[in-house]
Amino acid sequence: METANAQELLRSNLSRVRIPEPTNRVYKSECCISFDNPRSEGGLYIDMNTFLAFGKDCVGWNYEKTGNPVYLHIKETRKLIPEDRPSKKPTLLAIGTEGGFDNNEVEYEETYSIVVLPGHVTFPFPSVELPEKVRLAADAILRAEGAERKEQLSAWTADTKKVSAHAMDLKQINNGVVIPPAGWKCVKCEKRDNLWLNLTDGFILCGRRNWDGTGGNNHAIDHYKETGHPLAVKLGTITSDLEAADVFSYPEDDSVLDPLLAQHLSFFGIDFSSLKKTEMTTAERELDQNINFDWNRIQESGQDLEPIFGPGYTGLVNLGNSCYMAATMQVVFSTQSFSSRFYKNQALKVAFETAPADPTVDLNMQLTKLGHGLLSGKYSVPAPEADDVAESATSTSMKQEGIPPRMFKAVIAASHPEFSSMRQQDALEFFLHFLDHVERGNVAKPDADPSRSFKFGIEERIQCTSGKVAYNRRHDYILSLNIPLHEATNKGEVEAFQKAQKGSEGKDASSNEIVRPRVPLEACLANFSAPEEIQDFYSTALRAKTMAIKKAGLTSFPDYLVLHMRKFVMEEGWVPKKLDVYIDVPDIIDISHMRSKGLQPGEELLPDGGPETEAESNEVAANDDIVAQLMSMGFGHIPCQKAAINTLNAGVEEAMNWLLSHMDDPDIEAPISKGSQGGAEVVDQSAVQTLISFGFEEDVAKKALKASGGDIEKATDWIFNNPGGSGSSDMDTTTSSSTPTADTTAGLPDGGGKYRLFGIVSHIGTSTQCGHYVAHVLKEGRWVIFNDTKVGVSVNPPKDMGYLYFFERINN
Repeated sequence: METANAQELLRSNLSRVRIPEPTNRVYKSECCISFDNPRSEGGLYIDMNTFLAFGKDCVGWNYEKTGNPVYLHIKETRKLIPEDRPSKKPTLLAIGTEGGFDNNEVEYEETYSIVVLPGHVTFPFPSVELPEKVRLAADAILRAEGAERKEQLSAWTADTKKVSAHAMDLKQINNGVVIPPAGWKCVKCEKRDNLWLNLTDGFILCGRRNWDGTGGNNHAIDHYKETGHPLAVKLGTITSDLEAADVFSYPEDDSVLDPLLAQHLSFFGIDFSSLKKTEMTTAERELDQNINFDWNRIQESGQDLEPIFGPGYTGLVNLGNSCYMAATMQVVFSTQSFSSRFYKNQALKVAFETAPADPTVDLNMQLTKLGHGLLSGKYSVPAPEADDVAESATSTSMKQEGIPPRMFKAVIAASHPEFSSMRQQDALEFFLHFLDHVERGNVAKPDADPSRSFKFGIEERIQCTSGKVAYNRRHDYILSLNIPLHEATNKGEVEAFQKAQKGSEGKDASSNEIVRPRVPLEACLANFSAPEEIQDFYSTALRAKTMAIKKAGLTSFPDYLVLHMRKFVMEEGWVPKKLDVYIDVPDIIDISHMRSKGLQPGEELLPDGGPETEAESNEVAANDDIVAQLMSMGFGHIPCQKAAINTLNAGVEEAMNWLLSHMDDPDIEAPISKGSQGGAEVVDQSAVQTLISFGFEEDVAKKALKASGGDIEKATDWIFNNPGGSGSSDMDTTTSSSTPTADTTAGLPDGGGKYRLFGIVSHIGTSTQCGHYVAHVLKEGRWVIFNDTKVGVSVNPPKDMGYLYFFERINN
């Protein structure tokens, strides 16, 4: 095109060019549809109207969708280093900085141009011949802090706390106070949640009252105003990772760091500094010593691993303690359900066309982007090496750069303050959070929901001393298993080793010498199904508390069964301990015997209680011990009560499972009203009609409004959180007036009980909130290790050291 005509083309589209303001998010590091970046073959195109970035293959789709024709093109080209370049003598003791040692990193040169679509008419930039508005807009885009960088910085900044000015010389008063590990309550009221321990006098007081009346009664801050005692730590946030504890300074009115927190806690009997002298911390010390051993075993360090490239073998860049997410997603996208939904049956262009104006905030778009990035093989190629006089080691040429899942993390973590941070997280919690969001995103089309392939039903049969029974049913994504150490197959060797250690005069055994208990997976599964006594069970037949027997089973078998090994236990002294144990996991398991049988002939169901009886049950049924133990883990009082009540005081494990699956319920913090489960509740018919107009059934709408106090928005959230609400709710207790044959597994996958192990997520470290996660996946008949960007053939997969085990049902 002639120069004059080209300039006229650009001027005719100036109305579609905007100069970014400081509040605008500018993307210039990565395509919002693919993982192309300025270093990719076609570079990166920034839409000069929306400031979204697109790779070479995607920019045309954006033009077709938006009509925006003007783009700033950024291309980074690798610099060629002359072979005869002399080695620079370092003048600084540093690497990769001017004057320091050469770190052999590849260097790139940036070039810019202005491109007008659809003809890809190109103008050099910078150039005085460009219209002033284009020059100003391009300069502003290049100067702007990239949106990706902003999000990363905000995540780090959110975690930054300052050391309190009152910590180092804090005066503590000896009141003879010793803080127990559980059962706390405010000394001025009866509140048992949102409690703070004043580090000066040991008073336990409730926190601030929120604007909506929730929270505490302001007793902690009132105490500060009366006494001037400056620092308090929130109970339930104290673990062996003291930096993660929530310490608040009232004079500074902010969360702070207390470098002497261990000393200040020990003053009230929570003595971290002396733990190494106790028998329990000897085991902790051994565990710390063995972390290096675990690290080497799980990461297969020292093994000559063969790197793998191609479709399905793409690594994920660690964004800063994001290995929990990387390991989980590598296994998830190895399943047929997720690979089909977001790769084989979902084109990038289709996902973009159906996405909102900003595709970076759309979960479907970002999951499709991640699926194509991981499975297409486009980004699973050897990373470029720096050309230098000295030849690079051959191993470096076999590395891959991997893909950075920044946009996916931003979307999936948007509603979760912990996952939004740069701190390490629990892979199990992330997995459940992820599946919950996928399910919500597919509520209108459940048949296309890949999360359902993990979902199954659990049924608990409870029989009290009256002889009558109740059936408690719920849905879950994971089977959480306790580890019965008494079932270890090598108890004799373990006892002999422990005896030898006691006589070794304090000399620690080497990593290879330590004998760990070996517990068969079959024993863990049997423990789940074994009969269990329930004390203080409220029987509607006897109208009193009594003893009952509980037995659990599965009402359906999912396509993919996820087993969670409970390796972390809370011990005396507030110390979370990781069990140093091996689990012998076979490649094939059969859980057919775990299928529940439902109501049997001759069984009589426990009667429903009348309004008075049910109200009495709600008041007294929550077992104080269960509630206290849950609260000691940091949960609020009301949710803990609801967990105990809704699991019929079956135990801490059951209540914890209920809590984890209901923490996002809109009414989880709502007070438990007397008689709320008995008697008829009147709902606003106009609100019912509104929900019906949204496409929900009438009975579901009524249930949602009852559960949400008549609030339409909360009721909508309730329906999304309870997709089984059209039956009897996500959790259903069958009693005499219920339909015992009600199908609570309708729509869930089901089949035989034979499964094959195909994925392992392993954890290295003393806590799920620290350390490192690695995935091993069975692909094409061989085990593959996914360790962030490192992908290779596994030589010795750590099948006995997993935290999460993924099994695929074997279909006949």
